[in-house]
Amino acid sequence: MLEGIRIIEIEGLGPGPFASMMLADLGADVIVVHRHSQPMPGMPERNIIDRGKRSIILNLKEEDDLTNLKKLLQTSDGLIEGFRPGVMERLGIGPEVVLKENPSLVYGRMTGWGQDGPKSKQAGHDLNYIGLSGALWYASPAGQAPFTPPTLVGDIGGGSLYLVAGMLAGLLNAQKTGKGTVVDAAIVDGSAHMMNLLMSTQVAGLLSPTRGESFLDGPPWSRCYSTADNKWVSVQCLEPKFYEEFVKTMGLSENTDFASQMDQSTWPKMKKELTKCFSKQPLDHWQDLFEGSDACVEPVFTPEESKHHPHINERDIWVEVDDQLQASPAPRFDNSIKEIKKSPRRGEHTQEILDSIL
Repeated sequence: MLEGIRIIEIEGLGPGPFASMMLADLGADVIVVHRHSQPMPGMPERNIIDRGKRSIILNLKEEDDLTNLKKLLQTSDGLIEGFRPGVMERLGIGPEVVLKENPSLVYGRMTGWGQDGPKSKQAGHDLNYIGLSGALWYASPAGQAPFTPPTLVGDIGGGSLYLVAGMLAGLLNAQKTGKGTVVDAAIVDGSAHMMNLLMSTQVAGLLSPTRGESFLDGPPWSRCYSTADNKWVSVQCLEPKFYEEFVKTMGLSENTDFASQMDQSTWPKMKKELTKCFSKQPLDHWQDLFEGSDACVEPVFTPEESKHHPHINERDIWVEVDDQLQASPAPRFDNSIKEIKKSPRRGEHTQEILDSIL
């Protein structure tokens, strides 16, 4: 569907590579710019989420390699990068530079918090983002720790988003060939396809077939905890440096149970201690303690509570239209005005539509 479309991917983690894998699956020529450094220990030579791509190794801190990348971008249709805001600019390949040389390029930026707002340069992970946004709130029965809402994984993620991707691919192909196509967007297909990002960690020993024993669903440093006021806080400090900051901020550096992040034998003790610690103070205390920190700890809000957080409020993520709270359109584009259209009354445009076809 996307034959003739060239996308340059700057090597990163998670969502960015996964998105470019989707584009490669749809037929785009995806060139991934890999770093000179070796893959993480235990990772396979051939990564699932690099499938369908071509690979080039460039050191973007070397002038010659940077020049080569710019030449590639001049012949490309899109760019995908997933660094924190400001990194690409410091490399000399931010939007202002690249779009000046190739005005038609689509510059894709994948981050957790967005390009602006108080948290834009702060670390975080999936559980933190959906906790703060309000998307995690309705995920569990009352009194239980929140988990990822099933509807986001199935109906929306595996269904709606794949239908959107399929429709866009079909429209582009129809413009080129004049031929339409049937888009078979099955939730069972899409939800399985999304597992490829998680499955890509299996070879490194980070994914277990047994629930509760994997890198993301088992550790005490990747879950939600109840606070003294019966609210919830999300913790997901995966990388060692973020984990170290978390343990230090919690005042647990001297606790030997927390000495080895990946020692599963200590996980039950760590979970018990963290459950006790978080239950001693209200949510406001933990928010204040971790504000501005890279320990990857965020509150779990209702959508209504989320709306009033400074980061969410500055980006106008939650808005009210016709007295209904709803999320603003995403993603954002720098050359268009964000407009949230009102919902029509039932039959409001009936006559207008009839008149247009008579």
